[in-house]
Amino acid sequence: MRFDKDLVAASATPLVLGILAEGESYGYAILKRVTELSGGRMHWTDGMLYPLLHRLERLGLVVATWGTSEAGRRRKHYALTPAGRDALAERQEQWSVVADVLHQVWRSAQQAAQAPARPAVADGWA
Repeated sequence: MRFDKDLVAASATPLVLGILAEGESYGYAILKRVTELSGGRMHWTDGMLYPLLHRLERLGLVVATWGTSEAGRRRKHYALTPAGRDALAERQEQWSVVADVLHQVWRSAQQAAQAPARPAVADGWA
C-alpha cells in the first residue's frame, strides 16, 4: 500500500515519539518498528527518518548519544526527553480528536451509501 506523502509527514512525529516512549532506540530499529507496528504496510526510508530525528533533537524532544552495538558497530541512540514526553501527550490528544472525527464522518458516509435511494422528484412537484 502506498501512503500519501502528507499523511506520512503528519504522522511521522507522533509515531517516532511513541516508539521512543517505549525506550531508547536507534534509526534502523525505529524503521523496523514502524514496519512491525503497521503489519508490513508502512515502510519508511533512512532519508525520511534521519532528518526527522535531527529536527526532534534540535527541538529538544529527543536526545542522541553514541553507543556501540553488540557487533561492535557505532550507533546513535535516541531517547525521549521530558519535553518529548509532553509533546507526545499533546500529539496523542490531537490525534484522538482527528481519529474520532474521521470515524464519525466515515460512519455517516457509509450509512448514507447504504440508505435506499430516494425517488427523483419531478420539477413542479416539490
